Amino acid sequence: MRRLILFRHAKSDWPEGMADADRPLAPRGREAAPKMAAYLAAEGLIPDRVLVSPARRTRETWDLVRPALGAVPDETVPQIYEAPVSRLLDVVHSIPDEAATALMIGHNPGFQDLARLLSRPSEARRALTKKYPTAAVTVIDLAVDSWTKVEAGEGDVERFVTPKSLGHGEDE
Repeated sequence: MRRLILFRHAKSDWPEGMADADRPLAPRGREAAPKMAAYLAAEGLIPDRVLVSPARRTRETWDLVRPALGAVPDETVPQIYEAPVSRLLDVVHSIPDEAATALMIGHNPGFQDLARLLSRPSEARRALTKKYPTAAVTVIDLAVDSWTKVEAGEGDVERFVTPKSLGHGEDE
């Protein structure tokens, strides 16, 4: 069994003239990320490995999440940034098998597309296909013994959680 946790970066700012990759978190994002991290920790959703997009907003999200999850090995994975679903699936296939649970921090529309691709129909899947707001977390359980064996349509969305669903403001 493998568990994939997809965490869309928290709400970002877009200062004039700034490149997309350099966009920082907005104040609302700095508030939401630790709350989502506290939820992950309280629910025992602690990864064995974290893969983070190199974009500033994803790295800042991880910096705010990390204290709640403890000393988890992490790596910056350039392939996550602006990735189509096929490239994100390649990233999933490259996760070391020592990691039973992996957390990826990245972007939309790729994360929504990946969650949709990997999962079977369910109420939680329907919710994430409607809207995948910033700081949203999807937990997908995969009945495989190796990340290389992850295939489309074989995962179960164990949960889809947003800041709003936890009572922390609006989802965007």
